[in-house]
Amino acid sequence: MSGGYSGDLVVTMESGANMPPPLVHEYRGGTLENVHYGHVCGVDETGSVVYRYGDPEWVTFMRSAAKPIQALPFFLEGLDEKLGFTDEELTIMMASHRALPYHVEALEGMMAKLGLDEIVLVCKPTFPLDADARDALVAERQPARRVYHNCSGKHLGVLAYAQGMGYPLEGYYSPEHPAQRRILAIAAELAECPEADIRIGTDGCGFPVFGMPLRNMALAFLKLACPDLIADAALRAAVSKMTALMNANPLMISAEYLICPNLLMDDNIVAKGGAKGIYCFGLKKERLAFALKVTDGSEDEWPIAVASILEQIGYDNRETIDRMYKIVPREIRNDNGLVIGENRAVFELLEDRA
Repeated sequence: MSGGYSGDLVVTMESGANMPPPLVHEYRGGTLENVHYGHVCGVDETGSVVYRYGDPEWVTFMRSAAKPIQALPFFLEGLDEKLGFTDEELTIMMASHRALPYHVEALEGMMAKLGLDEIVLVCKPTFPLDADARDALVAERQPARRVYHNCSGKHLGVLAYAQGMGYPLEGYYSPEHPAQRRILAIAAELAECPEADIRIGTDGCGFPVFGMPLRNMALAFLKLACPDLIADAALRAAVSKMTALMNANPLMISAEYLICPNLLMDDNIVAKGGAKGIYCFGLKKERLAFALKVTDGSEDEWPIAVASILEQIGYDNRETIDRMYKIVPREIRNDNGLVIGENRAVFELLEDRA
């Protein structure tokens, strides 16, 4: 496109399109500068796709959006009651934490109770993702640590499960390890996707990652938000306990300036995002769940896209929507605080309700 586009544009797109449609436009000085494409799928309690934009069957990896599922074997075995973990230590198992001091305190508490040194973690030493925490360590000439990795809580949770079950800790990250096989089985059950159909990749932290259609990811989060839809009583109880911790301790999931805690502050929502643009959330009262994918892998557009979804379905908690716009304002400001552009959601959900 030459020149630019400064008018409003709302796009609808039929399912099954070859090219992903635009989700969010970024304008600078009234000129379209960036376009972020993607897909949205919303399901209801019957498992039917009732909201869509783009392709609900788009296959991608859950990445860290699967962390709540990966923690479930630990809760299924009642290890939360046996190991004496604090609520904060339990919650960080579902986190993409920023290695803020309170995150590190919880992680070190877990290791002490398990009698493990962080050398057992397969994730490599790194510095915190939080800039202030990282800069403070660098200023003090402190070394990188494995525990600072944003997935270390998930790893310690799986190690705790393996230890509690008497499984070997060695190779706990391998797809063939019994802990990982159990996680895969639970993911398949919640997502209503046969294990054989789930594509297995490897995450940056070394864990298996699950590839499946957005529709199945939304189904999994529907069960997390509405555990009464889960037939197995033990799994139902484990999900209820786990999601209650996420809502009660949202800042353990990442940081106050990021989307997950600001959605989880709303007790009606269960939410978790993952790398490369995948975001999933379920709504308890509305008995709906959504999975969205920004296909260029960006996470910056999540709050704008989620806010637009909530507005389009008539979500009644305005404070939650306003928090999305506080994280990523519609106005784009430069380093001097001047408004120089705009973020704009440009998608319109197609409603498939009968």
